[in-house]
Amino acid sequence: MSGAGGARPAAIRDFFVCDILAAMPKHDIASMEHPIFSLSTRPDRRVLDYAHNGVEVTVTPSVKGRATIFDADILIFCISQLVAALNAGRPTSRRLTLTAHDLLTATGRETSGDGYRRLRDAFERLAGTRITTNIVTGDTETTSGFGLIEAWEIVRRTRAGRMVSVSVTLSDWLYQAVLSRSVLTLSRDYFSLRKPLERRLYELARKHCGRQPEWRVSVETLCKKSGSASPRRVFRAMLREIIRADTLPDYRLEEEPGDIIRVTPRAAVLDAPEAPPLAPETLDEARALAPGADIYALEAEWRGYWARSGRPHLRSADRAFLGWLRARGRGKGRGRAQT
Repeated sequence: MSGAGGARPAAIRDFFVCDILAAMPKHDIASMEHPIFSLSTRPDRRVLDYAHNGVEVTVTPSVKGRATIFDADILIFCISQLVAALNAGRPTSRRLTLTAHDLLTATGRETSGDGYRRLRDAFERLAGTRITTNIVTGDTETTSGFGLIEAWEIVRRTRAGRMVSVSVTLSDWLYQAVLSRSVLTLSRDYFSLRKPLERRLYELARKHCGRQPEWRVSVETLCKKSGSASPRRVFRAMLREIIRADTLPDYRLEEEPGDIIRVTPRAAVLDAPEAPPLAPETLDEARALAPGADIYALEAEWRGYWARSGRPHLRSADRAFLGWLRARGRGKGRGRAQT
């Protein structure tokens, strides 16, 4: 469109550009609480009906199958970008423009041609999966139906046809969850978990245990909340294998008598809040060092690093945190203890 009044001022964009590469991974709480995503590695075309503690969810897949827990990486990337922008005081929109390579890199995926093909398949499953629910987002409870994403399109391709830039429109339900801060920070190691059930167990541990000393749950309830379609004996066997491997970030699982699973945070998660408090001016300086990043998430990451380092004595917690942040920006965030 051209002519007088046809151009839209840059400050009134109706889309948001995903360009905050250091954003901490975040997921919406409702998706972590309820089994919205399929754990199957094959097309899952079953309709899921789930009810627990007054919440009812029906997930209806398209002919391409229900969105998987790996497809959810796209939503995690979008949510992380939006939260980082909100923390930085930037305007946001539920329509996002993102670079496919950035998304693949941030979520630990291959950037090969096959990686781009799988990404396109994930967009199609997300757009085709329909949810009907009375889940509360913010302070509102409504029964509604929607897709996980409302629309998507390839904005720019390479000459070979590979997607470069993609536009995604989130459902209003998910966007409202972001605006109401109904989100939780995930470990970056979440993306290295290759078993669907491992990812789901981590989400449930993060949601229900957090930094509490423990969370106990029956195998029956855990199976239901995970969304696993496996028979109970098979689910229990997979659970025991994951317990033996002990690879979940931040949390440890143990089997107890009575068919109970005990979830406890690893030492870093429990001890991190005991680190000395930081001055408000330090957080202001940190914002300048990492524009657009979630400073509180970075502070939590530093506290965890300090705890894993043996909680050494800090002459100045403020200087140690800022030094760690500067080193992290140079790609050395796992380096010296900065004591």
